[in-house]
Amino acid sequence: YVYFENSSSNPYLIRRIEELNKTANGNVEAKVVCFYRRRDISNSLIMLADKHAIMEQREEVEEESETTIEVDLTDKQKHQLKHRELFLSRQYESLPATHIRGKCSVALLNETESVLSYLEKEDTFFYSLVYDPSLKTLLADKGEIRVGPRYQADVPDMLVEGYVET
Repeated sequence: YVYFENSSSNPYLIRRIEELNKTANGNVEAKVVCFYRRRDISNSLIMLADKHAIMEQREEVEEESETTIEVDLTDKQKHQLKHRELFLSRQYESLPATHIRGKCSVALLNETESVLSYLEKEDTFFYSLVYDPSLKTLLADKGEIRVGPRYQADVPDMLVEGYVET
């Protein structure tokens, strides 16, 4: 994951490098996957993303799981987290490698980890939704792991040896 500069007046773009290619004229281009910041998508989709986050928090509270880490965030921390939230896209683009400005980390939001961990590390971002810039839609990424009693299998007690179930 890297920062790309496309304008001196805008924040760096965040991209995942898929491959590096040398062009015919000797320049290096990076084929990258695009990530979008909250400022890059419409307000109606931001409201949808915030609603999704609230629903996720409610589910965690209902599960009463020991692995759920509840955190009361200050307004400042909530604001900082919004600047660390990204939206993955399935969109690729080629950019000149000379525009790379540094490395960063991007992770799928981990349900069992405190969201504060993303604030404690520099150059660390997270995502939980996939943005389609052509259709202007948001979808949940299917990479989530469900934890808690509601998502566990019910295993029957062991039968006594020699017992035949009818």
